[in-house]
Amino acid sequence: MDKADFLAELDRLEREHTAERANVGSYQCEKCEACSSCMFCKGCTSCYRCTHCTQANQCTHCTHCVRCEACHSSAYCVDSRFCSGSAYLVRCLSCADCDYCFGCVGLVKKDFHILNVPYPRQEYFEIIKKLKRELGMKE
Repeated sequence: MDKADFLAELDRLEREHTAERANVGSYQCEKCEACSSCMFCKGCTSCYRCTHCTQANQCTHCTHCVRCEACHSSAYCVDSRFCSGSAYLVRCLSCADCDYCFGCVGLVKKDFHILNVPYPRQEYFEIIKKLKRELGMKE
């Protein structure tokens, strides 16, 4: 096998893999494509071992996430991207090991933040309730 043979075969394998849209090892997934070992997901693409996620893309080990992209080991996140080990994030980007953050970017090991500013727990929930109403989001 020479370089040309190797590259041609690799290209063929990549095309074949990209064309395959089956949900291998998944259970009770609806309108998902190219997901593996997921359960009870809806409208997800290229996810692995996710459960109860909706419209997630390239997420792994997530549960109950909605419209998230490339999130990992996270739960109950909404409209977030590139986050990991986190829970209850809304509209966050690149946060890790965070809980209860809204509109935050690049935080690590933070809780109860809005736009990267910390808030006391009770105040956080009061502000979030108002923000969700202003942004037309469900409670």
